[in-house]
Amino acid sequence: MATPLRPKGDLTPLAEAKAGYEPLGLTHRLRRNRKAEWARKLVRENVLTAGDLIWPIFIIEGKGKREPISSMPLVERLSLDEAVRAAAEAAELGIPAIALFPYTDPGLRDPRGTEALNPQNLVCQACAAIKKEIPDIGLITDIALDPYTSHGHDGVMQGDEIVNDETVAILVAQALNQARAGADIIAPSDMMDGRVGAIRAGLDSEGFEMVQIMAYAAKYASAFYGPFRDAIGTSAALTGDKRTYQMDPAHSDEAMREVAQDIDEGADMVMVKPGLPYLDIIRRVKDNFSIPTFAYQVSGEYAMIMAAAQNGWLDGDKAMVESLISFKRAGADGVLTYFAPRVAKKLKGMG
Repeated sequence: MATPLRPKGDLTPLAEAKAGYEPLGLTHRLRRNRKAEWARKLVRENVLTAGDLIWPIFIIEGKGKREPISSMPLVERLSLDEAVRAAAEAAELGIPAIALFPYTDPGLRDPRGTEALNPQNLVCQACAAIKKEIPDIGLITDIALDPYTSHGHDGVMQGDEIVNDETVAILVAQALNQARAGADIIAPSDMMDGRVGAIRAGLDSEGFEMVQIMAYAAKYASAFYGPFRDAIGTSAALTGDKRTYQMDPAHSDEAMREVAQDIDEGADMVMVKPGLPYLDIIRRVKDNFSIPTFAYQVSGEYAMIMAAAQNGWLDGDKAMVESLISFKRAGADGVLTYFAPRVAKKLKGMG
């Protein structure tokens, strides 16, 4: 109900209009809790910490190499030794986990993505090297065939179709390959039906009961993935699009079915991807399932903020933190973000 107003003193109607009106006693002044930084800290509903962050890292063959990615300013592909250094930096900053994504030599890619099953592929080498030097960092590995296929899709193609069940069998073998190398969390991003249950059964059958599964449960066929595909080298290779297996951006209820299915099949945590355009999905997932829920602030989201900041159109640091807070407010327990080291330094007062 609106607060009654009274004129300021005994004024003529014209003077009264110019002077405005003075509120009667206000019992509720919400600005009291905003009056100073110490007050704002006391009542803050959501807090961002380094422990909320997962740092996605792109890896390449070689030694001492850091290759810039033109569509992702300040993000680089790292050789294995540099990836180990990045993992050490993450641990020092309090970032609990990193996620590994390979740039596979085009000569090693084929229609079935067989390099995914090589026990000496880039991801497996990186897992072993990082675990040897920084055993307490969490390692998340991607389960999908797109970094390894010559056509750039997440599964096996027959004609124009991405076949589901044959792909799932390969994904199980890929998951076991990564678990043997030291992966802590297997993260299937392929969106094939039934892959979470099959991977869980495969892991358990080989004694990897404690390896977790972070399911990309609601992954949309989004326009925001472009820079990522540049980073892993699939942009030029991709044949067609991924709309037959990734979700339609118009859908919300279907996301609930996808998440429910992955939980039923044994997912320990779920992810919504992309992030900022799908905050409503994050909120629905958290409210409906009360399961650890993560968001991926994808390459296109990162690139947009960086481009605007570099053009002087917004304050990059403030936009970075505000965007990450929005994920926490929506219900995410953590965020995969390329801003991870930068924001962790800022939170520690180092940047």
